[in-house]
Amino acid sequence: MSAMPTGLQLMIAAGILVAGGVALLIWQLAPAQPDLANALERLSPRTPLRPDPTLEDDSTAGDLTGRLGRLAIRRLPARAWGRVPHRELRLLRRPLSVFYGQKILYASSALVLIPAMAWVFSLTFPIPLIIPTVGTLAAAAGMWFVPNLDVALDAKEARTDFNRALGAYIDLVALERNAGAGPRQALENAAAVGESWVFQRLREELGRSRWSGQAPWDALNSLSDELGLPDLADLADIMRLSGEEGAQVYDTLRARSSALRTAMLTTEHAKANEVGERLVIPAAVLGVIFMAILLGPALSRLFLPT
Repeated sequence: MSAMPTGLQLMIAAGILVAGGVALLIWQLAPAQPDLANALERLSPRTPLRPDPTLEDDSTAGDLTGRLGRLAIRRLPARAWGRVPHRELRLLRRPLSVFYGQKILYASSALVLIPAMAWVFSLTFPIPLIIPTVGTLAAAAGMWFVPNLDVALDAKEARTDFNRALGAYIDLVALERNAGAGPRQALENAAAVGESWVFQRLREELGRSRWSGQAPWDALNSLSDELGLPDLADLADIMRLSGEEGAQVYDTLRARSSALRTAMLTTEHAKANEVGERLVIPAAVLGVIFMAILLGPALSRLFLPT
């Protein structure tokens, strides 16, 4: 038998709805607080050397998530989003509108599903109104940050893939330099070999630097700062020595690629050891259960009266 809401619960629900409506009305009528960093960047006379992939994406122009994100960007103030992982989004080439749209969709799904589940359960046994209310708000707040976690995990995996491909790229650059190619030619020829997204990203950056008149090592350095790739900055510094001072960098490049692979191998060994240590726990639990099965009857006969 379903529990009918009491008068107090109805008044509490009505008060929450009225207070939420008044808060939303004040939010819309309050003066907008522009983001100072974004405003200064738009007013800066400096022309960016590369387009920002997080600003717009034609492939998501008609997508529901992208449309919701663009609507939310216009309606909600910048401080409502909290920390936005701009560096990770640029690395993944994920538009900012899609990221915001995912936040809206995830939080909205929690706002719909939790009350629906509470209503279904209330058909069997009574549920106080405070439980679904608090549960809905907590679930919505938690789902709001799920896109941040997804972006962080995807960016971590993308950086691992980038470093793995970067080791091969550094070896190719070293071979090109050993064959007599110039610094820029060595970087561009090595980037033209691979077909992965890492080599494609390097080709785009080097091609953009050629047409803009920027030194290739400066372009790679700025790309490493933008995406959070310190190993790429090391390559840029080595090639700067080769291009500006004419240093022989073949041995340095080979040593850098070897160190990069050694660091990745050490990380993989650490992960494997961590997984192996976790596998010991189920085996130990099974051993304890097996000993309990063997010793249980004998201990019961010894300590329990017959």
